[in-house]
Amino acid sequence: MVVASGSVLKSLPDLSKLEPLDGINYKRWSQKPLIFFERLEVDYVLFTLVPDNDLVVLATPTVTPSTEKTRKDDEESKAKYVKDNKVVRGHLLNHVTNALFDIFVEQKYAKEIWDNLESRYGVDDVGRKKYVVGKWMEF
Repeated sequence: MVVASGSVLKSLPDLSKLEPLDGINYKRWSQKPLIFFERLEVDYVLFTLVPDNDLVVLATPTVTPSTEKTRKDDEESKAKYVKDNKVVRGHLLNHVTNALFDIFVEQKYAKEIWDNLESRYGVDDVGRKKYVVGKWMEF
């Protein structure tokens, strides 16, 4: 897939051939969507804290131009985050097995899904490698 961004054409990896995450293949699986998200420039969603959704009400009705500009920038960045979060969350949920989909579909933010996958399956790989190395040393 080729996407035009301004005057630059980007070649995106094909995620249609990505095998779904089943819990065993996490280390290899996690790198493929991460590369895809980096190319789309939405990978920040996986590593950034969720923006605060609370609205700040000013005590005075007057708004200075700099505050108005800041508020507008905040609204734009929140809108961009919401849009990018939907893209990333959708791809993550589409590339896991049905059992994992059922577990993670209730989570609203891609960062929550990514962090939970990392804590569940990223650590297991380390333990499995230690076990294999230990067995090899015994041999």
